[in-house]
Amino acid sequence: MRLPDPVRVLAVDDVEENLRALEALLAQDGIEVVKARSGFEALELLLKEDFALALLDVMMPGMDGFELAELMRGIERTRAVPIIFLTALATDERKRFRGFEAGAVDYLLKPVDPVVLSGKVAVFAELARQRRELARQRDEMGLVLARLRAHSDNSPLAIIEIDSDLRIITWTRSTERMTGFSRADVLGLSLMQVPWLPEEARRGFIEAMQALLDRGEASETLHHRLLRADGAAIDGEWYCSSLSEADGRGTLALQVLDVTERRRAEETQALLVGELNHRVKNSLATVQAIATQSVRHAASPQDFLSTFTGRLQALARAHSLLSAATWEGASVGRLVEEQLALGAVAPERLVASGPEAQLAPEPALRLALVFHELVTNAIKYGALSNGTGRVDVTWETQDGNLLLNWRESGGPPVRSPERSGFGTRLIESSLGGKAVAQFHAEGLEWALCMPLAQGASCAMPPRTVTRAEPAGDRLPLAGCRVLIVEDEPLVAMELEMLLEDAGATPLGPATTCAEAISAAARLQPHFALLDGNLHGEKVDKVASTFDAAGIGFAFVSGYGREHLPEDFRDRPVIGKPFDPAQLLAVAGRLAASIVV
Repeated sequence: MRLPDPVRVLAVDDVEENLRALEALLAQDGIEVVKARSGFEALELLLKEDFALALLDVMMPGMDGFELAELMRGIERTRAVPIIFLTALATDERKRFRGFEAGAVDYLLKPVDPVVLSGKVAVFAELARQRRELARQRDEMGLVLARLRAHSDNSPLAIIEIDSDLRIITWTRSTERMTGFSRADVLGLSLMQVPWLPEEARRGFIEAMQALLDRGEASETLHHRLLRADGAAIDGEWYCSSLSEADGRGTLALQVLDVTERRRAEETQALLVGELNHRVKNSLATVQAIATQSVRHAASPQDFLSTFTGRLQALARAHSLLSAATWEGASVGRLVEEQLALGAVAPERLVASGPEAQLAPEPALRLALVFHELVTNAIKYGALSNGTGRVDVTWETQDGNLLLNWRESGGPPVRSPERSGFGTRLIESSLGGKAVAQFHAEGLEWALCMPLAQGASCAMPPRTVTRAEPAGDRLPLAGCRVLIVEDEPLVAMELEMLLEDAGATPLGPATTCAEAISAAARLQPHFALLDGNLHGEKVDKVASTFDAAGIGFAFVSGYGREHLPEDFRDRPVIGKPFDPAQLLAVAGRLAASIVV
């Protein structure tokens, strides 16, 4: 710990022996005696250094003690230094009066009583120490206040102080920045007068502030709006504290955080969550209806599974198309391309043409299901059921409606059905317009009419259509150890059952990236089925680990290729919801590539 600097006492006498005697007499801890042999030497020291007390001999050659004292009182630096005169002359009231007139605090006769002089010097030394401590505290307080002022001026919080009469007494620069009102605009105004309180909220705010003052030492967080100088409203989060002063009156310290953007974000989030909830429930209701109708018209469980899976695939691809367009809609051309991308129809056998026409999200989903039913029926019973038939799809826009024509030709003979199945009913009822079927001898023809999106008919941005992995012939999986990396339990269970039925041994499932990497080293699978995202975590590291270990893998994901690890865009992608036949075909190809 650093010792405090000693207190200096100036002793002025033209006799060296007197100076040594004073030095010996005042020798004590914390006091340093500085000696001067003349008034001129003393004055020079006084102008350079600080002294707690000056002991001046009255009679000195050149400049006596009185003259030195008068000079000290005339100089700003030395004016406050206490002076005690020491003299060997007999008591002379005139000289004593002159000494006090010159600014002395005392007048002692030589020989000086050591106890008296030591006591007086000690008093002035202590006063000097106290002044020094007060100066230090003042400087520290000034520094603290400067920091507080800088903090408040540069803080993102607006800082306001209000007195017991509810008048503004502090208005920082940060508050000026937030509100646009200067100090001059508001200082001294009562809360009834301030321009930054909305009139409809003024009374409630004043009542809240008064209640906080009445509680004494208290704090509270409130939410009130305030107005900027330009009239814009700010959503404020107020951190309020009431402080009691020594006189019993209170003050309020208020810190205001502008939460306008946060409130807007919260409102947007609530809106998005509500919209997501709405869309998810609509999708589930659609799936429920598809399942119900599919099982009602299915000839066997296998027929139901095939039909239901196909319809889910069509719905899923339409969802992906809408997601790529941020759910603003989908073009008719892209919906047709998605059917071709499923790989069930050769492009030369389904020819589509028409202008760019944009559908709203819900009609787009319905039209995707309609296209799927038309293609499926054409493959089962119509022009695509043989090797020569074809389908021509054309469309145009008219008076805000989409007019679409589906014409089959070159297929087997056509006749009107005895009853309407689910597909026909879906086509006729789900477009929000009209659907008319004509059964010509040369092939089935549908004329569809449905409303376009508001302000539609703008072109969609170019997009690459990813063709589904073709099913092909199923290759054997017996004896294969397959690691399942999937964070959704029901999907993982479905994958396990499919692999077990095909003779493979499913491993896992691993539900996190860390589990997947650990399982790859511990279980040594032949290949893996890898989800594209695990609890919000990207799987790039997992894919790299599998690749380095020589473990083949395919992505099983709801993401498109553009959202999967960039270095592994060449790996097979099985879209969710997946087609079991397609998944087992890809698994078979992975099994066939195993190097034994």
